[in-house]
Amino acid sequence: MNIKHLVYFRELAHTQHMSQAAENLGISQPTLSYSIDNLEKQLGVPLFEHEGRNIKLSRFGEIYLKFVTRGLDEIQRGDAILEQLLNVNEGNIRMGFTYTLGQKLIPETLSAFQKKADTENISFELFQGNTNELLDSLLKEKFDFVLSSKIDELNGVPIKNKLNFLPIIQQEIMLAVPADHPLAQQDSVDLKDIADEPLIAFAKTDHMRTLIDEIFTNAGIVPNIKYEVEEDHTLTGFVQFHQGIALVPNLPQLDQTKVKLLHIKNNQVVHQIYMVLKNNRFLTPSVSRFQNFLTDFCKENYKHQHKLL
Repeated sequence: MNIKHLVYFRELAHTQHMSQAAENLGISQPTLSYSIDNLEKQLGVPLFEHEGRNIKLSRFGEIYLKFVTRGLDEIQRGDAILEQLLNVNEGNIRMGFTYTLGQKLIPETLSAFQKKADTENISFELFQGNTNELLDSLLKEKFDFVLSSKIDELNGVPIKNKLNFLPIIQQEIMLAVPADHPLAQQDSVDLKDIADEPLIAFAKTDHMRTLIDEIFTNAGIVPNIKYEVEEDHTLTGFVQFHQGIALVPNLPQLDQTKVKLLHIKNNQVVHQIYMVLKNNRFLTPSVSRFQNFLTDFCKENYKHQHKLL
């Protein structure tokens, strides 16, 4: 038994006319007759009753037709879905990204992508979280890909051979001070000028903390850490209410009438953002199309112009 035999049976059941069914199917009448005979032998029941030159569905055929019709409809539906998934101009993209990227990079690239031809049938599901949360979900195949920092272990388990990290853009690390801080009138600052001030720092488990510690080490400063928190906007909230200063990734949408962001002089440490893919996972053409667009967008608008996010 094969699908063609079932398609032939359904057509003959609808027409109940051998020559008409064969013509509709684009096959010869003997081929149709052979296929139906073969199907009946495999099932062990007659599907049609012959009345002279006419045929009609048997009682068994009527029952069987309901299941064949339902099954073929599901197969056709599956074919249509797969065809859509394999269409570079259609499909759904599930993307995860860290919180700060939602302020500029993600809306900026989505807006530019949606202005391209034949993108109106590509939809997005967007998810935010910290790097550990995002990569854990990626390993569970909840996302097509993730934009995040790079880590070597997840929950104490090495992930080197499970995920592929592709550097895509670099994000500037800046100093956040209250808007009425004496340094707020400046555009940039030397860390030695704030060496004794209380610092609001990322938690030790956060990837950003490693970068912040490196910046202070390079400057020869032991920071005066007052509080440790886990999220960028929490840091800036503490800064706004004069609990300390903080080193944070660039936050383009931050209200700088309340918290001022300053460039850090003589600092070479930046936050490298990666496009993270699960190894050996099939990606639909529409996902690959957006990934290529995102990579090229970052090169053209940032890397080639020597700009940081």
